[in-house]
Amino acid sequence: MRLEGARFIITGGGSGLGEATARLFSEAGARVTIFDVQETRGRAVAEETGGLFLRVDVADGDGVRQAVDEAALHMGGLNGVVNCAGVGIARKVVGRDGPHPLDDFARVIQVNLIGTFNVIRCAAAKMMEAAPDADGERGVIINTASVAAFEGQIGQAAYSASKGGVVGMTLPIARELAASGIRVVTIAPGLFDTPLLGSLPEAARRSLGAQVPFPPRLGQPREYALLARHIVENGMLNGEVIRLDGAIRMQPR
Repeated sequence: MRLEGARFIITGGGSGLGEATARLFSEAGARVTIFDVQETRGRAVAEETGGLFLRVDVADGDGVRQAVDEAALHMGGLNGVVNCAGVGIARKVVGRDGPHPLDDFARVIQVNLIGTFNVIRCAAAKMMEAAPDADGERGVIINTASVAAFEGQIGQAAYSASKGGVVGMTLPIARELAASGIRVVTIAPGLFDTPLLGSLPEAARRSLGAQVPFPPRLGQPREYALLARHIVENGMLNGEVIRLDGAIRMQPR
């Protein structure tokens, strides 16, 4: 699929990986709609990319369906979605204050896993309405997992479970949507310089980056966006989970 003229929804597009993807896709000639709960940042990115901003909680079933319809109407159709919206917490199963709060665990699953599926189901239904291109393709869905899906650290039970779920549903959804000419691919980033790590002291950030075999630094959001662009443009990529991590393998802590 060519990005020029394509119409994409970017969830979590107000910051981090989503923002970088929205900017790169816009530079390549795509039309973008930003879904985010951060209104100030989301609107700013939408204005700077010439796109549309919609305040959307990805875990809201009816809200996402309505937002997808509005985005497709505004852009004149829908060719793809990049799911970057997500949250993370660090809590042990049993900590100093007792057992892991169940509501915290459920919220991470609700946003990262159920929210991703919620957007997939609504976006796929809308993409099916489009006529296929010369290669029979109607759309592309790109999800965001994490290396924590494979090497979750202590304190990442909720986050790892949510991202492991995204990994697990990639292939079955790709197989199902193949009949409609819609590809599904998941990116599993390693340590990236995003708001999730932005609150850490600079010394801690350098220490984390030094753990990456090569290049020994935190990943840059634009590097994620470049891979997302390649996935869109390479029609043979489908049903795969691609690690983008500089060869890191996370230790227990």
